[in-house]
Amino acid sequence: MKILMVCLGNICRSPLAHGILNHLAEEEGLDWTIESAGTGDWHVGQSPDHRSIAVAQKYKVDISQQKAMHFKPSLFEIYDHILVMDHQNYKDVVAQASSKEEKKKVSLFLVDDIVPDPYFDERLFEPVYQMIETRCKELIQEWR
Repeated sequence: MKILMVCLGNICRSPLAHGILNHLAEEEGLDWTIESAGTGDWHVGQSPDHRSIAVAQKYKVDISQQKAMHFKPSLFEIYDHILVMDHQNYKDVVAQASSKEEKKKVSLFLVDDIVPDPYFDERLFEPVYQMIETRCKELIQEWR
């Protein structure tokens, strides 16, 4: 299975989801490919935000080697599931789909909610981590 996590800049939320799901999948012996991307291209090639790296390290998840990637339409061909962090990410990704099949691959990471962007509020990094970890555990159960 190939999974892509998407947020705005690919430096806070989607790197955490990428790292946490990858960590849990490895622990479960699942042969999944998990990556992340951003709908914006400002941070392409950069490491995740230092605060995302720090909160992940607190829980023994290493995301420090990830590099930001920009979402582009060719990624629909590669991934089975494209999980986005909020409604604007959803609109931006779906707008690049060229078929109903591609649109079906896109869904909100949280079924009934959005993952808040912690970039401008340091207090959100811990709750965002917890929110993402909880959902990643659910995804492991759903998709295994």
